[in-house]
Amino acid sequence: MEKSYERNIGSMREALSFCIVVPMYNEEQNVKICVERLMSQLEFIAVPGHLIAVNDGSMDQTLDKLKELEQIYPEIIVVNREQNGGYGAALSSGVDEAAIRGYDYALFMGADLTDNPDYIPEFVNKMLQGYDVIKASRYVPGGGVDGVPFSRSFISIIGNYLARNLFHLPVSDCTNGFRAVKVDLLKKMPFSEPGFAVIMEELYHLKYQANSFVDIPYVLTSRAADQGKSKFSYKPKVLLTYLWYPVKAFFGVIPEAKRKGIE
Repeated sequence: MEKSYERNIGSMREALSFCIVVPMYNEEQNVKICVERLMSQLEFIAVPGHLIAVNDGSMDQTLDKLKELEQIYPEIIVVNREQNGGYGAALSSGVDEAAIRGYDYALFMGADLTDNPDYIPEFVNKMLQGYDVIKASRYVPGGGVDGVPFSRSFISIIGNYLARNLFHLPVSDCTNGFRAVKVDLLKKMPFSEPGFAVIMEELYHLKYQANSFVDIPYVLTSRAADQGKSKFSYKPKVLLTYLWYPVKAFFGVIPEAKRKGIE
């Protein structure tokens, strides 16, 4: 039995492929260290993995630095958006590229490494188990935050409490952008949010499309002082947009794409 299980895992490793999608906007100070950290992780993972770096209309040297690194590391795929469209638009471009290249999973991370690459092997283990949606979580045993201002943590705790109870999904950290999703599911979603609220829009669609969810405990860190400011906004309008999707799910509003599939 044990040998049979090992053979199955071995064959799954050979069949599985994934990509890491990293949207970048004016991240010239983070590009090199981000790519090098990710490449060092991919080197020791038995499952084939590549990096899709999406330059979202940066006005600094982000694209130039990515192209230089692309010549050094064959695992890098650079997608260039001429105009800045926001996190959601960059994510969509990364998903399109992942689908074209036939990857099974897309793992989304931030360029500032507040999403620690050391957790990538944990994601891969869950991919091998076949989960549809894999979410890093600050709110399960072993998870937490380190160096994040209390004001941000408090807003996140309240927001996630509301989202969990409205979505009714087995996900404890709904607002977290550090996650992996099967590409064939992502391609069914007509994303409309240009900003970070696309994370909630994605989860709204996944509620009706995905069959399995799993959390990975992780510790979120804060951007270092020399990494520039976070691109996320905590304005009331942004927070209300985040909550709009769990509210729709709570009241049973089925996404149009899903309704058409049912009809």
